[in-house]
Amino acid sequence: MSFKSILLGAAMALPLATAAFAEVEVHDQYARSSNAMAGAAFMLIHNHGDTDDRLIAVTSDVAARTELHTHIENAEGVMQMIHVEEGFELPAGGDITMERGGNHVMFMGLNEPFADDQTVTITLTFEEAGDVVVEIPVDQERMDHGTMDHGSDHSDH
Repeated sequence: MSFKSILLGAAMALPLATAAFAEVEVHDQYARSSNAMAGAAFMLIHNHGDTDDRLIAVTSDVAARTELHTHIENAEGVMQMIHVEEGFELPAGGDITMERGGNHVMFMGLNEPFADDQTVTITLTFEEAGDVVVEIPVDQERMDHGTMDHGSDHSDH
């Protein structure tokens, strides 16, 4: 196989990879730390694609461990936070809402406590879309999703 053939094949594959990457968008993201050792990130993840996807992992260098978490009610009626190893479904044209008291990104063993105006970088890994790098502003005061509009069609994003 000639170098020209390899180069042509790579050039043709690039738009396909870019298209898959571009189909997942993250909106209204913010992070906060609950104490010097732990923090969380919240956001809305939207799939503009025609096929279902799955968020399967998250990584960041701001903590010893970064995981996908959710809250469930245990047999005693107490809410527990758990690591969701299988990740979260992201339906075609649908969303994953990462919010306080629900699905979220959890940082354990922070390198340093989060501070307002700091930016945290994470990489979300999807089965189909691959890796999506997200810059997340820290907002220690924020308690909700602010401008997040769960009813929007996201066609203007």
